[in-house]
Amino acid sequence: MDGQTLALTAREFDLLHFFARHPGRMFTRLELLNQVWGYNHDGYEHTVNSHINRLRAKIEADPAKPARILTVWGVGYKFAEADAADA
Repeated sequence: MDGQTLALTAREFDLLHFFARHPGRMFTRLELLNQVWGYNHDGYEHTVNSHINRLRAKIEADPAKPARILTVWGVGYKFAEADAADA
């Protein structure tokens, strides 16, 4: 990602922008739906997972071992603070 242009969908950009504005803060899938998608509905939580996976494929050196968008098991996701992602 360093200095490279990324081809992101509008939703991927919105999600990355939201995370970047809140580094280190954990969000549930429902909170992400509400904040990024603008609605809150239990049935759409898989949408968050799908977008996270696609975004990780574009920004992570190894999407199977993410260093930027971290899973907080049983809770949701958080964006790593700069020093953690660069380690």
